[in-house]
Amino acid sequence: MILHATPTDLTGAENQRPGWPEILAAAGAYFLSYIIGPPIVSALTHDESVASGLALAALSGIMGLLAFFAAFTIRIRTWSAFSVRAIPTRWIFFSLGFGLLAFLLTRVVATIFVAIIGSTDGDPQGDYHAAANAGPLALTLQLLFIAVLTPLGEEFAFRGVLSTAFTRYGAWVSVIGSTVIFALAHGINLALIPAIVVGAINGILLVRTKSVWPGVIVHAVNNGLGTIVGVLFS
Repeated sequence: MILHATPTDLTGAENQRPGWPEILAAAGAYFLSYIIGPPIVSALTHDESVASGLALAALSGIMGLLAFFAAFTIRIRTWSAFSVRAIPTRWIFFSLGFGLLAFLLTRVVATIFVAIIGSTDGDPQGDYHAAANAGPLALTLQLLFIAVLTPLGEEFAFRGVLSTAFTRYGAWVSVIGSTVIFALAHGINLALIPAIVVGAINGILLVRTKSVWPGVIVHAVNNGLGTIVGVLFS
């Protein structure tokens, strides 16, 4: 696939895209949230698996939103500069398809990986699974947090700020750079696999559409299907 950027809109947002000040602001806010957030969750939930799973799912979205708004408020302050712009209807359907593709790819790769290493001890999302399996209310909340809030927060931060900023160095730098950083932010564990797949797909979609919304849809479909399938086959 040949990546290319579509023509900029009439607002000149291309010339206002985020740069290193926004990247550093977002990274600082995200890192601070990463250091402070989990201990607060642990103290409030007393490490009870269901409450912890719900709180950590919400935290993943909140961290992304805090990072995005840290970048948004320091200098540019226009939504389109961060690739928050409307998309044609056809891209909604394309994104739903890419979300299903991401879900299938991550399951295939994860299955092969687990078969090779013979263990799932590296899965950090055990509390997520516990929350999703704790009844209708907990499942509804978990879907709200993991399939709505988390995609919004992470896509706004990693695609809206990071990928958009990296486009100044070329499409491939934008896709590969943001994918690697997004994956590493999930840790060296089983969560790395979906992070690489979703990050790569969404990085390409950001370059092609100049919008974060296709990535939000892909992320939501992948996370939502993963949660529902996990409940059905638990």
